[in-house]
Amino acid sequence: MIPYSKQSISSQDVEAVCDALRSSHLTQGMRVVEFEKRVARVACMPSALALNSATSALYVAYRVLGIQPGDEVITTPNSYVATSNMLLALGAVPVFCDIKSDGNIDENLIESLITPKTKAIVSVDYSGKSVAVKEIADIAQRRHLLWISDSSHSFGGSYCNQMIGSFADATVFSFHAIKTITTAEGGAVIFKDDSLTERARMLHSHGVQKGRLWNSEVEEFGFNFRLNELSAALGISQIQKLQAFVDKRRVLVEFYDNFFKSLDWVETLSQDSSIQSTHHLYPILLHSSLWCAKEDIFELLWQHGIGVQVHYKPINSYKCYGADTTKTTKAQEFYLAELSIPCHQEMDIVDAQRVAKKIQETCEKFL
Repeated sequence: MIPYSKQSISSQDVEAVCDALRSSHLTQGMRVVEFEKRVARVACMPSALALNSATSALYVAYRVLGIQPGDEVITTPNSYVATSNMLLALGAVPVFCDIKSDGNIDENLIESLITPKTKAIVSVDYSGKSVAVKEIADIAQRRHLLWISDSSHSFGGSYCNQMIGSFADATVFSFHAIKTITTAEGGAVIFKDDSLTERARMLHSHGVQKGRLWNSEVEEFGFNFRLNELSAALGISQIQKLQAFVDKRRVLVEFYDNFFKSLDWVETLSQDSSIQSTHHLYPILLHSSLWCAKEDIFELLWQHGIGVQVHYKPINSYKCYGADTTKTTKAQEFYLAELSIPCHQEMDIVDAQRVAKKIQETCEKFL
């Protein structure tokens, strides 16, 4: 089976985790501190806060920036539900904006959704490709809105030669098992205003402010969102291979782009020379004539050892969000067309050739 994505764990990674396991601190030690420094360095920012998941990082980012009950937040339906779930957790109201053909939020539609209740924009770097940073930053500045970037897919990517993590008021990264690098489960948040990091640090550890000796204070509640030392050790080891991982994915992407461009029943996402994607996903978009056969295609590919997946069922199609996609028709069509095909650093060109040929063979049975 060739899965759509897969972690890459070396003996160096295993030894790093074992060293942490043998150490005196399994949590709240210096490995987390070191990992945070390295995450910040990749993003070219002063500091980062590591957490136990990107979901936790989203919650902390929203809360620190002041998202409150009743606030409307413009966001994309084309993401994992965590992006919007953490808004609901704070009593905010997600307002879904339709997407472009690359799967990212359509910046040209954002202003039409702004009301007096709008507090923020939450974008997602779908598949690892940055959103239109300049345009979204301009809207946020002119309309006095916060901007949070869910960059769970794009750690190590860049926009106009500037690293992802340095644009929005807050940027969230994911280090889930199959992201660009992994801490098994984990995430991070970076604030443009570095002074906000310390409040975030307090909230991610029960809201406790440590004082002298055993004395401490809690002025506002928080949670245990801490990353442990074992995960941090893995992250430190993995981050040293970040660029190599991304480079391997780019080789596969170049092959796929060339292979699929001659086939009239499929489209791939456009590449932009000003954006360096991390290619967390490689989505293909099936022609509408194949949409009704998509489940059959999916199952056949799995039977042949090609572990495709779908990213994503639109968030606003879930009952929790009203099950209404009528205002985001492009996102719904994207969902009907999309298949994420295997693309990760554990593959080589021979694997990619097998994947591409089997997809062609399978899909053409239904034309």
